[in-house]
Amino acid sequence: MKKQMILWLASALLLPVCVAAKARLAFPKGVKHVVIIGIDGLSVAGLAGAVTPHLDALTREGAAGRARVVLPSYSAPNWASMLAGAGPEAHGVTSNEWRVNRRDLDPVVANERGFFPTVLSVIRAQRPAAGLAMFYHWEGIAHLFEQEAATVSRRFPTDDETAGAIARYLREEKPLFLFSQLDEVDAAGHAAGHMTPAYLQAVHHADSLVGVIMQALREAGIERETLLVVISDHGGTGRGHGGNSPGEVSVPCILHGAGVKRGYAIPVPLYVYDLAPTVTFALGLQGSPAWRGKAIRCAFEGFEAEDDPLARP
Repeated sequence: MKKQMILWLASALLLPVCVAAKARLAFPKGVKHVVIIGIDGLSVAGLAGAVTPHLDALTREGAAGRARVVLPSYSAPNWASMLAGAGPEAHGVTSNEWRVNRRDLDPVVANERGFFPTVLSVIRAQRPAAGLAMFYHWEGIAHLFEQEAATVSRRFPTDDETAGAIARYLREEKPLFLFSQLDEVDAAGHAAGHMTPAYLQAVHHADSLVGVIMQALREAGIERETLLVVISDHGGTGRGHGGNSPGEVSVPCILHGAGVKRGYAIPVPLYVYDLAPTVTFALGLQGSPAWRGKAIRCAFEGFEAEDDPLARP
């Protein structure tokens, strides 16, 4: 009995050490900045078929998988889902014509501005002085988040100008969070057709702009402490999208940089609305209870993929 009591006391004394050790891995290590590069209309096939040396390097040196978009597979519902950590049934953005004061479906919860909580407002509540930047080519992005939560929110007429402004801002400001959207891959898909030479050339050009942003991170001296995520809102078929074909609903998702495993093929299902929870998780912040997405924890060092027995054959 005495021996059992000694063993029990020893285990009780060791328990806080184990918990503390586990607590140190509650969040990824070393992430001080997050940069999102959204490439509108980039499909899995488009990435595979185009010449993309920068995206290929990010894939080799980081963690990559395929993300499922939300339906309908249009831009606004999907960019909104990335920012809001949930799908249209929760945030209410169901079309490209959606506006916060002109909508068919109310969000399940809303702040005083009428928005479902986005990653911007969630970060702002916990880091009031943080630099939060939004740079985009498609003007529709401006309607999908609380403008007052952003330190800077700017639209540009071309992808080149968008990437150039991002590079300057990164070098000068080193923000905590930067979200960007490049639009010309999607424009090529609509004009010439997905997987045409013009579309693949647009993907190649977008890749060169990814290189511009990566170079800016190096010049800013924050490359090693930045989580870089490349993701898309939808693919396409023919000259359109909006349906549920495989080419429309599967998009690349690449994580690279601080805390991320190298050469890791993400084995769990991914959804575009996992982006916001992944951002807050990487930064060591709490996500919104209203979010439906999950952080892509297994992409980071020190975290393993959760096994789903129902998914096994």
